Amino acid sequence: QVQPVESGGGSVRAGESLRLSCAPSSSRYSFACVGWFRRVPGKEREGVARIYTPRDYTYYADSVKGRFTISLDNAKNTVNLQMNSLKPEDTGMYYCAAGSGARCGSRPEREFDYWGQGTQVTVSS
Repeated sequence: QVQPVESGGGSVRAGESLRLSCAPSSSRYSFACVGWFRRVPGKEREGVARIYTPRDYTYYADSVKGRFTISLDNAKNTVNLQMNSLKPEDTGMYYCAAGSGARCGSRPEREFDYWGQGTQVTVSS
């Protein structure tokens, strides 16, 4: 079964940047809807950003608008999450999820079919 594979997490200071990447475990596959979610310590997992890849439609949580950018690198069949102006409250485990394109922008988290193992992002003050 194809699975999203995340990369790019790490530890940075507040105000710095990180870029996360998500690619399917098999290059034969591509995902129509890709979302980034995060689990912040002490809170439930929350959606961060999504992209409907056939049309490059993007969606963001209010907490990251203007700081995070989700994009598709067609050549690499990879979805990137560029995270700028990071804050300590962005610290958490970030997960890539994927599925069909239907209702990409409004699909509940539980309806994403494929989930990655997660990558840790730590932002110190």
